[in-house]
Amino acid sequence: MRVKALTIRILRQIIRDKRTIGMLLLAPILVLSMLYLVFNGDNYEPKIGFVGIPDVMIDTLDLSDASITEYDDLLAAKRDLTEGQLDGYINFSNQELSVHLEGSDPTVNGATIKWIQSTFSNLTDGAQSPLDVHYLHGSSDMGQFDYFGPVLLGFFVFFFVFIIAGVSFIRERTTGTLERLLSTPIRKWEIVVGYVLGFGIITMVQSALIASYAIYVLGMMMEGSFIYLLLIILALSFTALTLGILVSSFANNELQMIQFIPIIVVPQIFFSGLFNLETISNWLSWIGPITPLYYAAAALRDVMVRGYGFPDIYMDLIVLFGFSILFIVLNILALRKYRKI
Repeated sequence: MRVKALTIRILRQIIRDKRTIGMLLLAPILVLSMLYLVFNGDNYEPKIGFVGIPDVMIDTLDLSDASITEYDDLLAAKRDLTEGQLDGYINFSNQELSVHLEGSDPTVNGATIKWIQSTFSNLTDGAQSPLDVHYLHGSSDMGQFDYFGPVLLGFFVFFFVFIIAGVSFIRERTTGTLERLLSTPIRKWEIVVGYVLGFGIITMVQSALIASYAIYVLGMMMEGSFIYLLLIILALSFTALTLGILVSSFANNELQMIQFIPIIVVPQIFFSGLFNLETISNWLSWIGPITPLYYAAAALRDVMVRGYGFPDIYMDLIVLFGFSILFIVLNILALRKYRKI
């Protein structure tokens, strides 16, 4: 009877918590739907440029399953390759073919080379000859971890800072610390900025340690400046910090804070570049640009894989700090419901 009574009490407690019921039912459906839309998308078609290839030769090729752009100018092809408009281009010079790949994504490199080999083998009756391949970024030895590493680094920094900030702020509320602060003459924006700076110092140290371990211990690819990497991590940490504090305002305990993970954190994984965004349904493409991890992952790859500098990542940094400012303003507004009248 005591077991029965305890079981009934637990069931009633869960049923009364509408948020828990909603998360139990909706969160798995949301994640499974995301997985379906990502993995059930179209096959990736490599974007390939032709430079100096005669029309007679092109007419004999099967150009299906790829997006082809013809160039009369080699410099134009190089420019589009640098800007990411092409996955690679084929240059026909001195009766020889040379392949030039963007190179930062091993999966795309493999798809591009496979298409080129299968398409141009028709010219030699199927005979296989080694391709003269050049890489703008990376090399033939570049592994999957080198490409996915920057995204994973950004995700783990975002995830742990988000959780730590949210849970810590909930404790400030449940222990009465926040209520006592609100009863003093201190302004709401001073409370928010104080919490952000206080937690921010800890998250900066944590983020620097994670980045250093990934680069210098795990040997993750690092072509650019470590200073720029830390700057991106700092911007992402402040975004996760301010968002975690904001979300905690709508949770009454640590369990409810964790329940926000499938809604706030998990969807960002699918639009951060961990999966090829060009194979995802077009009607979902708008989600990526409204998530912080989308910009952080792009900037991290630009620095770590492509070796880019500040002029190439400053817009991503502006967006990340813009998210932080937006969340700070929303935090100040959210504190109004705790102010006793």
